[in-house]
Amino acid sequence: MNDQTNEQVNNPTNNTLRKPFSNPALEEKTVSTQPIFEGKVITVQVDTVELPDGSTGKREIVKHPGAVAVLALHEGKMLVVDQYRQAMGRCEVEIPAGKLEQGEDPMEAAGRELREETGYTAKSLKLLHSFYTSPGFADEIIHLYVAEDLERGEMEPDEDEFLELFEVTLEEAHTLIREGRISDAKTILAVYAWQLRQQTGSF
Repeated sequence: MNDQTNEQVNNPTNNTLRKPFSNPALEEKTVSTQPIFEGKVITVQVDTVELPDGSTGKREIVKHPGAVAVLALHEGKMLVVDQYRQAMGRCEVEIPAGKLEQGEDPMEAAGRELREETGYTAKSLKLLHSFYTSPGFADEIIHLYVAEDLERGEMEPDEDEFLELFEVTLEEAHTLIREGRISDAKTILAVYAWQLRQQTGSF
């Protein structure tokens, strides 16, 4: 990330995040694409690909618009929300997060999600990492931001979104990980990024 400009770091685009980097000897060529499902959040397709040895194979692909997540730090604690996750069949403690709207700037989306899910706004909002969640079958990218210098306001959750907001210390966050209350990758990554900050003074 050191070779990127501040503008690129704080305002990532698909071009900077998806710049091709590949080993020609391992590349697969798309022969055809069969659409399977189109939903509100994702689409599913099956690609027929030519493999490096000349044979063909099938790849089931989930297309996703991308998302943002926010490590929000307030008076030495991290803001988290508890919410029910139907896919998991239980509640999960997570950092504020949500999908990108079409054409939405990731930094603006991070500020929006922070405001909607916690009621806070941030005077300082910086990109920490952008990462693929499941590159074996999905193209979803999450942009993880750190938010500081927070000001409290009113929560604005979506109509179908029911959340409980609370704050945790770093020690409490690790306890929630050990107990399985925090088990999603973006939140675990945020906790360890925060720990690195505590230990070294920087992310």
